[in-house]
Amino acid sequence: MNKPPSNRKKATSATSRDSTPSDDQDLEDISQQVDPGSVTITVTAVEVPELTQEEQSDRLHLERKVERAFFEAGKALMELRDRRLYRSTYKTFEEYCRSRFGYTRMAATYKIAAATVMENLSTIGLQNAEIITDGLQSPKMSTIGLQNVEMSTSGLQILPTNERQVRPLVALEPEVQRTAWQQAVQVAGGKVPTGRIVKDVVQRIMERTQVPNTYQIGEVCQILAKDNPELRGKGGCWAIVSAVNDFSCSVRMWDSEYTVGLQHLKSYEYLPAECQQMQLISDRINRVYSSGLEESVQKFLESLGRLNRTYLTALEDKLLKVLELEIRD
Repeated sequence: MNKPPSNRKKATSATSRDSTPSDDQDLEDISQQVDPGSVTITVTAVEVPELTQEEQSDRLHLERKVERAFFEAGKALMELRDRRLYRSTYKTFEEYCRSRFGYTRMAATYKIAAATVMENLSTIGLQNAEIITDGLQSPKMSTIGLQNVEMSTSGLQILPTNERQVRPLVALEPEVQRTAWQQAVQVAGGKVPTGRIVKDVVQRIMERTQVPNTYQIGEVCQILAKDNPELRGKGGCWAIVSAVNDFSCSVRMWDSEYTVGLQHLKSYEYLPAECQQMQLISDRINRVYSSGLEESVQKFLESLGRLNRTYLTALEDKLLKVLELEIRD
């Protein structure tokens, strides 16, 4: 009787194949056995040497130079302008700034104004620091007083690092600038505040003191005609403030006077002497324009009303003088 064929070899063979895991099974088994969260990674610590006293001194010196860079630039520009040290090679300060530094007249004016505010903050800060130091020597100072001193000292030690941070402060009186700056430092958590923070603080101060209109008579402004059909054709023109109202200004342009809302005005931030010079130009243009000369002449005068500088070129001045002689005759 023949025995049935044995399946032992097949079974053994199958068992042998099953006992040898494939590559995929190896990875799967390892991933199941090893918890990635329990893997220990050894990191070699690198010792960072502390700054020496000399290095700390150098760092503080260099940081102060960076912080005062815009201040030094503004002070230098102010002296260059006031002493007219550009006159040997350039006719105007604007031409000099654009050619030598790549600054527009507006940019140079902002830097000069920012330097003035910075100087005010630094001077008042030093004066108050001396007062605070003297006050700390008094044993009768209260705990609240000490807290106020610490806040004031912190605010005085932190100074602006660029003109955008101090530009909003220009609209305030010198004694209010320090208060506004300290508040901005507090809002920024004891750090140098951004220009946006300073602007918001200044806006709140102005609203709280109920001084919504900061323009002054004689100030030169740019007309923003957007969303105001009454100012159509006047957008981008310059105008001189002739009266200051609660929420508007009366301004004089080359052809007439207008009442303009504050949202449609933007100050050029010109210096007082520059505003006076623009007033003289405005009077000359207005006299010729109101004489009723032909349309081509009026177009020329309108072009002068769109200047973004505080002076006439030699040719513009010569043409205006010819027209002035014409109306006299």
